Amino acid sequence: MNDDICFKSASELLELYRGKALSPVEVTRGCLERISALDGKLNAWCLVDEEAAIASARTSEDRWMKGQPKGLVDGIPTAIKDLILTRGWPTLRGSRTVDKDQSWGDDAPCVARLREHGAVLIGKTTTPEFGWKGVTDSPLTGVTRNPWNVNMTPGGSSGGSAAAVASGMAALAIGTDGGGSIRIPCGFTGLFGIKPTFGRVPAWPLSPFGTVAHVGPMTRTVTDSALMLGVISQPDYRDWYALPETYRDYRIGLETGVNGLRIAYSRDLGYVSVDSDIAALVDGAVRIFEDLGAHVEEVDPGFDDPWECFTRTWYAGAANLAGSLSAEQRELLDPGLDEIMHLGAALSLEEYMESQNERGALGSRMKNFHQDFDLLLTPSLPIPAFAAGQEVPEHMESKRWSSWTPFTFPFNLTGQPAASVPCGLTPSGLPVGLQIVADKYNEALVLQASHAFESACPAPMPDLEKI
Repeated sequence: MNDDICFKSASELLELYRGKALSPVEVTRGCLERISALDGKLNAWCLVDEEAAIASARTSEDRWMKGQPKGLVDGIPTAIKDLILTRGWPTLRGSRTVDKDQSWGDDAPCVARLREHGAVLIGKTTTPEFGWKGVTDSPLTGVTRNPWNVNMTPGGSSGGSAAAVASGMAALAIGTDGGGSIRIPCGFTGLFGIKPTFGRVPAWPLSPFGTVAHVGPMTRTVTDSALMLGVISQPDYRDWYALPETYRDYRIGLETGVNGLRIAYSRDLGYVSVDSDIAALVDGAVRIFEDLGAHVEEVDPGFDDPWECFTRTWYAGAANLAGSLSAEQRELLDPGLDEIMHLGAALSLEEYMESQNERGALGSRMKNFHQDFDLLLTPSLPIPAFAAGQEVPEHMESKRWSSWTPFTFPFNLTGQPAASVPCGLTPSGLPVGLQIVADKYNEALVLQASHAFESACPAPMPDLEKI
């Protein structure tokens, strides 16, 4: 294994390709060797297509040798979460209910854009069944583990993508985020990930969980996510929720910094109990923003815990999914998913509509909040990573994952851009994330602030010798 190759950022790799100092074939082989060596312990991948990856890398190498790259990510090893349609590969969604033997002739919009820009697609990464929970295990693929400590969860539902990128098995990864599913695993594995404004990255088909589910990048650096977002946010006619076509290179302006920005810091949103080690690290991260010239004020955004609003919305999505399954297929499901399907089916129309009204009020509240503050900072998660293979930590009374993700799901309800940037390690050596939230449509500001913090506090990568 070559750590220097496998842990290089996509931006560094592109410069090396441009100077003919490194080949996409070398890098792809390095990633495949890393997968062969480590994935038996991490279980980040449910499909690896070595032949297709090498063939793609060779054609990319030919283009670079001629000085004619195909696009912005030509030759970069990339992982696709197995909720996302990818032409020629089955998308089983972590479920034994999906028939592998059917036509797989479509690329989802984000995959189509990555192909158009020359990305080397390595394979599909693991997900809990249909992406329903905040950890990554499923009846189909088993338990995915954290590269920082294989006894711990990498989070979810994009845990396979997180484990792959954090261990150097790929440079870029696609994740989805319906309640924190990019930010949770990035927080637990020391990566950067951003949930863009809903509609910024076209999605097709729409998630069964509806308009809380976003698509976004997961990377080792902010610059790589900015690069990737510029690619995958390009339009696709199949998504009628997609925002109007306005191509932007999100790398432009990253160096602007945070001097003069009005930043709110809420340690607990007014109602969350936060682990003391995490609170201390996030407090320290916030002081760095002050050192960088931002005007920081400790203030809560002023909304009550929207847990019930979110769970009703989420459970209704699960009931929507259940409608497409036969009784025999229901027997094959993760029991937790089947349980929330029943809870969603029991909701009344009045209860569902009440939750949607509450969702609208929350969105309005945050629009008003951002009249006074450019950004909101919170912990990404109130706890560090816990034991793999369970939905909640042993000490928690609630048995549902949303009980320990109180900082992430509110901003799925509002559709705002929100990112997790690594801000240190706990005394036990587990990563901690800082969440950065902006008003709708302002991904550029989230990336700008994240880059300023990352430049001041670069994140370490896990020690792979301990896996």
